[in-house]
Amino acid sequence: MRTCAESYLFYPQAPRPATRPIARPAARWRLRLAGPRLSGDMDAALRPALTVKLAEPRGFCAGVDRAIQIVERAIERYGAPVYVRHEIVHNVHVVEHLRRLGAVFVEEIDDCPPDRPVVFSAHGVPRAVTAEAEARRMFFLDATCPLVSKVHLDAERHHAAGRDIVLIGHAGHPEVVGTLGQLPPGAITLIETAEDVAALRPQDPDNLAFVTQTTLSLDDTAEVVAALKARFPGIKGPHGRDICYATTNRQEAVKAIAENCDLVLVVGSQTSSNSLRLVEVARRSGARDARLIDDARDIDPAWFDQVRCLGLTAGASAPEVLVEGVLDWLRARFEVQIAETATARETVTFKLPRAVA
Repeated sequence: MRTCAESYLFYPQAPRPATRPIARPAARWRLRLAGPRLSGDMDAALRPALTVKLAEPRGFCAGVDRAIQIVERAIERYGAPVYVRHEIVHNVHVVEHLRRLGAVFVEEIDDCPPDRPVVFSAHGVPRAVTAEAEARRMFFLDATCPLVSKVHLDAERHHAAGRDIVLIGHAGHPEVVGTLGQLPPGAITLIETAEDVAALRPQDPDNLAFVTQTTLSLDDTAEVVAALKARFPGIKGPHGRDICYATTNRQEAVKAIAENCDLVLVVGSQTSSNSLRLVEVARRSGARDARLIDDARDIDPAWFDQVRCLGLTAGASAPEVLVEGVLDWLRARFEVQIAETATARETVTFKLPRAVA
């Protein structure tokens, strides 16, 4: 069985490393994302005061950082193009950055030539995708987040024990599709809300287990789990918590700043589940308003009517340079005082596959 840290396949006919490796892309990544300067600077004497509560932790998590590095290093080592099945992570800026380096994003591996590397996204893939790549003897790198792989292993363990499995998650999300695809059709039942629990009809109510998508709202998931345990007292849970440390930490950080904020801005893409959850958490935790933005260009000045205290954070797939761009936008229009609120310190790192380490 593959381990989380070595989830890849390397066939003898894998592409040779490029004879002239390209320079490390990190510097270009920062410069390109900086984008054009934003106009609209206001005379300092006329700028209204604005307190910015900056949530910490925010932005990239270890799984996202690992996935991006896998694509970057594959391009560096084997040359362009490197194919990527689905968005490597759910952030438009990250995807565009990698596309400029030479990544080609496809929906299925049928769209990939057999002689080029292909990377599977951080959200994970169904077993059928891996099996197809093996059958075609493709060189592939699995960038699945190790915490998503843990959910897969938990589901496999419960299935081997003969249990019916309930997955708490959002229908259609790539992570959910990947988890459902780890086991035979019908082995896992997907539910989204506590109300869905009443409709469950497991074959053996006394031999049931649940797993969850890693990027859900902590509070929403707790409600669903409580409903499951109320109806099925013997239900088995995961080994440890499935919702990842980064999702948990970013939601707790938003809770810590939201109560006295007139507005909370969450930097992240509309396709990012964990970023969408941060907006919901901010509103539930007392913020008068909360908005999701891809970058500073999405900000509407009309939002700032009567705003004196702003909360600012970023989803786990959003680079810090985008937060810096928002701060630049604010400084051009307000006399900004930043108050950083740290609720956790993150030191987690994940190993890269040996093929690109």
